[in-house]
Amino acid sequence: MNKLNFRFWILVSIVAISGFSQGMLLPLVAVIFEKSGVSSSLNGLNATALYIGVLLVSPFMEMPLRKYGYKPIIIFGGGLVVISLALFPLWQTFWFWFVLRLLIGIGDHSLHFATQTWITSFSPAEKRGRNISLYGLFFGIGFATGPLMTPLVNVNEALPFIVSSILCLIGWVFVFSLKNELPEQEVRINTFFSTIKQFRKAIKYGWVAFLPPLCYGFLESSLNGIFPVYALRMDINVSSVSLVLSAFAIGSIITQLPLGMLSDQYGRRTILMTVLFIGFISFTAASFLEHSFVGLFIAILIAGMVVGSTFSLGISYMTDLVPRNLLPTGNLLCGIFYSVGSLSGPILGGLFIKFFQNISFFYFISALLLALSFIIYTFGKKAPVLTEQKN
Repeated sequence: MNKLNFRFWILVSIVAISGFSQGMLLPLVAVIFEKSGVSSSLNGLNATALYIGVLLVSPFMEMPLRKYGYKPIIIFGGGLVVISLALFPLWQTFWFWFVLRLLIGIGDHSLHFATQTWITSFSPAEKRGRNISLYGLFFGIGFATGPLMTPLVNVNEALPFIVSSILCLIGWVFVFSLKNELPEQEVRINTFFSTIKQFRKAIKYGWVAFLPPLCYGFLESSLNGIFPVYALRMDINVSSVSLVLSAFAIGSIITQLPLGMLSDQYGRRTILMTVLFIGFISFTAASFLEHSFVGLFIAILIAGMVVGSTFSLGISYMTDLVPRNLLPTGNLLCGIFYSVGSLSGPILGGLFIKFFQNISFFYFISALLLALSFIIYTFGKKAPVLTEQKN
């Protein structure tokens, strides 16, 4: 048990450091590019490199994980992130940084895929929600503290990258102390086509569980990328916008662990339906309160407290629905759906505020949450999985 705890805390610590580096890069690179005169459209394009990296590498991740085990994949991903962060100060050009962010996307996804799958594989069913919620909590804390590095750019432009790479290096070194394990498998994944076949099987069992990570990716990216544009058009000042966005992040951190534990007790489907419906109410309330800073802050805080855990709850829900030998595939698909949501959020959100100028942006989000709650209620009953696969 001590070995399991030691492994668990190292894995979630690695995830926290990864979240820290991701949270740092988004505002930091945006600020540096803005000061350098790079257009906002190119700035946004550069930010998508991370998610493009995730989607590019996803179909090729399962074969090496099944062949070599969890530890080598984490070491590969963490090492790639450390090297890429350290190279940022070397040459400040748009395409060089685009490639580095793409490599960080590949490294981060490798790291998250392996840690996520490892945690879900060794966590007992009665503690799975708790463990995955701690995983999400640590990532959220890291992601939320990352932007605090941005002011260091005023001291030296290279300093935030150096500090972040050193922190990632420290966490990366601890992974070498873990004993490697291979995922449970009944079939060998030797070709790209066999991976696609596994995708189909996992989607057959757990498609409904992949929708919460998709929704969370959409929600996170549209709130961070489109809400500021919408808010400025509504004459909400910049400082208020940043505080409202912080409220969502704070809310998700506060309730991440309690919601995970509640999902262990009352079931993932029940908790997901509940939080999505309360999220629908919160964002609908936000549409009526968007001219009141206090009202908007409270509404978004409550929204963060309920829907800020949909990614980790979705992962836990997936483990309830798919056979154990498909857990690597299921975790991989959670990451893919999250990335698709993250890429589509700013695009669809931008189109909404362009063509529906007289309708609140929050209606768009609340309608999505209501629809997802209804889908889980209708289609989300646990699929029949062999009991020996779920022990």
